[in-house]
Formats: sequence, structure tokens, C-alpha cells
Amino acid sequence: MVIQQYSVNQHPIQTLLTWVQSQAVAIPEIQRPFVWDAIKVRDLLDSLYQGYPIGYLIAWQNPNVKLKDGTKSVGKRILIDGQQRVTALMAALLGQKVVTKDYRRIRIAIAFHPLEKRFEVTNPAIRKDRNWIPDISAIFRPDFRLIQAVKNYCELNSVENEDEIFESLESLKGIVNNPIGLIELNSDLDIETVTEIFIRINSAGSVLSQADFAMSKISVNETYGGNNLRKAIDYFCHLAIAPEFYQQLQEVDEEFTRTDYFGRMSW
Repeated sequence: MVIQQYSVNQHPIQTLLTWVQSQAVAIPEIQRPFVWDAIKVRDLLDSLYQGYPIGYLIAWQNPNVKLKDGTKSVGKRILIDGQQRVTALMAALLGQKVVTKDYRRIRIAIAFHPLEKRFEVTNPAIRKDRNWIPDISAIFRPDFRLIQAVKNYCELNSVENEDEIFESLESLKGIVNNPIGLIELNSDLDIETVTEIFIRINSAGSVLSQADFAMSKISVNETYGGNNLRKAIDYFCHLAIAPEFYQQLQEVDEEFTRTDYFGRMSW
């Protein structure tokens, strides 16, 4: 008889965001950079607003796993699958910058049209259009006041039906109460098994290339310092295209700059 290696629970998105903000959820070294474009972030928000499911996240608790920042994962849920969705939510709802695969820190602002109940990626034209709320992260700030925001919007756009705008913005603010499924892998699984699960999941979704596979296997190798070795390969490839990134690397990853790898890249 096969023993089930996981449990499944539902949590509000707000709970998930709180976990990430308090660093109770961490991203392991086997995960990839944020590769979604802004359109996918917009579509994720629209799915939540429409009440559509956005899939399951997969997490694992193991105190000995090395994370992307080089620290250990003691007391944390490790996000094995769902990094793109979680990062997109942090960017759109909380206004946090994301680090792209080119190691650039960018803001992804999503706009909302309360009358038409639709989302768009913010652009200069939208910022000038009073019918749009140009950055929905303002709605999720602790100091946001819904009734006042509705009055301001209606006055600015000569809208008589305040109830319609109230309902629209209330529904948007309420998406953090939507449930999301969390599959938690058994803590006694070893890193090789969890890496294999990660690879199988991603080969069925966003295509995991042979390079992604190799990098995932390298990063979990504790014997040869896989964490820094993966970074060295990753950074070297980027530097081969954009040598000027060498000066920015200290801001991006100060810990890595203290390794021998960093010094050998100076040429």
C-alpha cells in the first residue's frame, strides 16, 4: 500500500501574504527567478476577482534546506511550487518590487476600472485617465478608507451611483479572503525526492529546460556548496552578456560577493 506523502489544506490569500511578509514562508534554491510578464500578473488578479481557482501551492517543512539567501529553513514553510503566483500577488497587492531573471528590480503596477470591472497593466495613458485606479496596491494599504475612496472617485468622475463603485472596490479589496489550496509535503521526505517532485510539476507547466534541471540538481548539493555554485554559473552567464552588472552585484547579493567565485569573475 502506497503511503500518501502530503496533506491538503485551504488558507485565505491574506494568511499566505502574512506568512511571506513575516518570512514564515521561504523560497528554496531549487526555484527559478520571477519569469512572469505583467500580463500574467494582470490575468491572475482578474481570475481572483472573478472567483476563479488559481491552483495549488506546494510547501515543505524541513530545517536543513538552504534557501536562496543562503540561510537555513528552520521553522519555515518552503515554497516548492507557486513562486510565480506568490511573487505576483506580493507585487500587485503589496507594491513590492520583483527581481527578474536579468536581476533587475522592477515594480509591476496593475490598474483597475471600477465601472467596467477590469484590470490592465498600468501605463502612462491609464495614469492620466481618472476612470482608472492606476495602482491597486493602494487599496490594500492599512490606511486605505473604502467609503472615502468611493466618494473621491465618484466626485472626480461625476458618478451618481456610489453603491456600484462601493461594490466594485469592496469586491477587489475582498480578494485577499479568497481561499487558496496548500499542499504540504511530509517533513521526512529527503531533498532529492522533493527536487524530483519540483521537476515533475514544472515539466507539466512552464517548461523546465535541461539547464533548469541541471541547475536545480546543482543547487541542492550540499557537499560541493551547490548554493553558491549555482549562483556562480548564473551570474557568470549574465556577466558574459552585461559586464556592467559586476558593479551592481554587491547590491543584489552581498553574501555572494564574499566568496572566491566573485573575485574570480573580476576579469
